[in-house]
Amino acid sequence: MNAAPAAVPAKRSSTSGRPLPVIAVTMGDGAGIGPEVIVPALLHPETLRDCRPVVIGDAERLRQAAAIRGIDCAVVPVDSADDAQFGPDRVNVIDLGLLPADLPWGRLSPVAGDAAYHYVRVAAELAVGGEVQGICTAPLNKAALHAAGHNFPGHTELLAHLTGVDEVSMMLSTPRVKVIHVTTHIGLLDAVRLIEPGLVERTVRRGHEAMERAGTARPVIGVCGINPHAGENGLFGYGEEEEKIIPALEALRADGIDARGPLPADTAFFLASRGDYDLIVAMYHDQGHGPVKVLGIEAGVNLTVGLPVIRTSVDHGTAFDIAGTGVAEAGSMVEALRQAAEMSSSPAR
Repeated sequence: MNAAPAAVPAKRSSTSGRPLPVIAVTMGDGAGIGPEVIVPALLHPETLRDCRPVVIGDAERLRQAAAIRGIDCAVVPVDSADDAQFGPDRVNVIDLGLLPADLPWGRLSPVAGDAAYHYVRVAAELAVGGEVQGICTAPLNKAALHAAGHNFPGHTELLAHLTGVDEVSMMLSTPRVKVIHVTTHIGLLDAVRLIEPGLVERTVRRGHEAMERAGTARPVIGVCGINPHAGENGLFGYGEEEEKIIPALEALRADGIDARGPLPADTAFFLASRGDYDLIVAMYHDQGHGPVKVLGIEAGVNLTVGLPVIRTSVDHGTAFDIAGTGVAEAGSMVEALRQAAEMSSSPAR
């Protein structure tokens, strides 16, 4: 590989003068397509314009991925994000050296699962230490993670554990609408039981903080109801809006947070897509996911908020069936990096 030309200092700023956030990019499962989408995504002009990405992974695996993709670049091990230099043909990596050189592509491997865990662990340590302003994750394989003895359902729970956070929220972000969820992967009856004023209030506060961190000074937040037409003054449901949502809204507004609702969910997303709301709060999984997938799934990114930093992820899995073939599309990783940069705060230095 050729050396990277015209490298620029790690502390360069955007054209607006705002220091570019440092984004830790975890390599995910090394037997999957993560390395193959990371290399072209990190070299994309939009990525270099928006942030300073540093991979947490294995340098040799990234070199193999670059060769498979036919990309001539320098994969450069660095000791820290501060040591990184950036240029159009350079990929910086904090090299943990955990994968064997002959690791097969496209096969479940406890070794790759263990390595994926440690990539996330190091990224979490950098986040807690303030060395990175965001995390962007390539996909891991849950079966490989479990086979390595790391029994977490996925990135969200793992990152919460590693950063010492008790509760986080899922946010879906597209160019047209952003949605944060009060509940996610539980049944609808369980979701209604779980929703209570404290959880609603904490979720809105996490969304408000994330929007402010991304540069929206006074975000306007629309909060959906639970029932059709948000209960329509007691005509539908059993007073869930009055019991579970309105007390939270009153507490939030008393603190100066512009949280409006409860809103009928069948119109809230249309209003948000035309600019009336900066963020919509969905009460349960399908209430938020359905409209987002209609309004912008092609550019949608999953964010975890409530961590010390914003975390974004690609919208695909490890794709073992095509790993190592060089055909994986990098567009979702480019978008995840863009939104990680957009939603992350500027570094203090």
